[in-house]
Amino acid sequence: MNKSGNGYEVKAKLSRDLKLFDITMIGVGAMIGAGIFVLTGIAAGVAGPALIIAFALNGIMTLITAMSYAELGSAIPEAGGGYLWIKQGLPGSNAFMAGWMSWFGHAVAGSLYALGFGAYFYLILDSLDINFLNIPEFYLKKILAVIVAIIFLYINYKGVSETGKAENIVTVSKIIILAIYIISGFVAILKNPEYFNKFVPFAPKKIKGIITAMGLTFIAFEGYEIIVQAGEEVKNPRKNIPKAVFFSLLIVIPIYILVAFVTLGAVNPDTNQPTYLWLGKQAELGVAKAAEQFMPLGLFLLLLGGLLSTISALNATIFSSTRVSFAMGRDKNLPDVFSKINPKTHTPHLALIFSGILIIFMAVAIPIEHVAAAADIMFLLLFLQVNVAIISIRKKYKDKLAYGFLIPFFPILPIIGIISQLALAIFLFTYSPLAWYVTFGWLLVGFIIYKFYASKREMEKITTPIALTQKIIFEKKYDVNVMVAVANKQTLNQLVEFACKVTKFLNGKLYVLNVIKLPRQIPYSEGFSKIEQASSLVKAGLDIAKKYNIPAEALVRIAHSAYHSIINTVNEKNIDYVIMGWRGKSKDPKTTIGKNIDKVINYVNSNIIVIETRKVKQKSNKI
Repeated sequence: MNKSGNGYEVKAKLSRDLKLFDITMIGVGAMIGAGIFVLTGIAAGVAGPALIIAFALNGIMTLITAMSYAELGSAIPEAGGGYLWIKQGLPGSNAFMAGWMSWFGHAVAGSLYALGFGAYFYLILDSLDINFLNIPEFYLKKILAVIVAIIFLYINYKGVSETGKAENIVTVSKIIILAIYIISGFVAILKNPEYFNKFVPFAPKKIKGIITAMGLTFIAFEGYEIIVQAGEEVKNPRKNIPKAVFFSLLIVIPIYILVAFVTLGAVNPDTNQPTYLWLGKQAELGVAKAAEQFMPLGLFLLLLGGLLSTISALNATIFSSTRVSFAMGRDKNLPDVFSKINPKTHTPHLALIFSGILIIFMAVAIPIEHVAAAADIMFLLLFLQVNVAIISIRKKYKDKLAYGFLIPFFPILPIIGIISQLALAIFLFTYSPLAWYVTFGWLLVGFIIYKFYASKREMEKITTPIALTQKIIFEKKYDVNVMVAVANKQTLNQLVEFACKVTKFLNGKLYVLNVIKLPRQIPYSEGFSKIEQASSLVKAGLDIAKKYNIPAEALVRIAHSAYHSIINTVNEKNIDYVIMGWRGKSKDPKTTIGKNIDKVINYVNSNIIVIETRKVKQKSNKI
């Protein structure tokens, strides 16, 4: 933040639109995703009935790292999450490698979800006795995975995204399907007490099977990270981010454990194989095949849940992996081509292409269980760095940060998280050496890129200030707060002149607000590239206010909807009078005055003054 001596303050803020329920559902939706539908059968074949213990231990390990995310998310509620904290807490190449791993981890997770979709869709085709050109099952699943990946790459290119309400509906639907699955499984077990014998032996592959299953299914627990990635969009973040992290885990972890219990206990295989071996043989379709036996409309509902989960998770991971590589291009860590925005769709189309190539290559080249292992290793190493960063940030900033949550038993719990995540990542080598070879190769390539390319580009990068600060101290007190929303130079003088006269008359303080409005598919961070232009606009407004000798403050906010920014500012600054420009009656029959003005009138308890700004003419100085 730069300072100069003329006396006014310009701040940049993001609009906070997400309530506690919304952000909790985002976390739950990300965790109750493709992982539980796709990986339960594979993990059951590895751990046996002890999969229940594997899920419980994963839940405990996740809870430890979630505490780190809750603390840092409440203290530094900004977009970026783990990448941002590692950049602040750890030196040198760590931030680059964190971004590099996050890009790969989300892309490989996308490969896993595409493969899961291919398996579930194949089951539908098989049940309808449809097979194009008699393609073998293995190759048809791969082809279907590539097709769905291309479809959602195109959807992301066009900038079509799910709305918050639609995503909430999908998440609640998945919870209901799994609730029916769990209840049906319990009923089947209680009707047949002999089914409890299926849990003996409980851990046929002993501790090795449990730890391997933990490593394979860890990705199913990582969705809470998305909660803090959206930190700058959350209302009352210091309270709501920690709550959302813990509420989401309190919903998800018991569901996972119960799903494991009924999947292993309620299935009655036609063969003499133990249940866990039968489930392992069904692989990614294990849960769907189990539901077919004991759940009303089981196969249909689980196929529906699996398809909803895989496409929702695939869409999210394509967006996340593209966003990370786009941010790295913008930060000069990757070539500038990654930061290019398509002028028509306003999406980072070239970053999307590179992420798509990575997703499709992994889906085609590697079997699904090794894809899952590779994604798990990346997220384990990324979360490990976050646990290291929280220790460093506490030491570096001490009491300078305002925390909404503090980890108990600090630093013991983060250290336990570091050790357990490193041990689990290393142990996965015994299950999938291929996943580790791929991971090691990716990390090596990343280190070479940083050493010989990104580190030099970082030195050359010119930092553009995101805000300007100028102050004047006013001795007099003021009674009311007045805010004027300005959008362009053409209407600036008319609106601010009027606002200054109102403020002067009321003995008040004036707030000059400008909103940098972005399309929904563009991340908030992209708005900071426009801060200089916005700052010059509100500074011109402050120059007008200076002539009236009134206290004034200017804010530039970044938002996906202008009215949210106005409402946020009114609430935060206790605005008494809001002055807005009006271009005339809207053609939309649903509006009374204008879309944004109607929203502001409905949601704020302030006096609203509307000025028609079209066909501006010279007017008298009287108000």
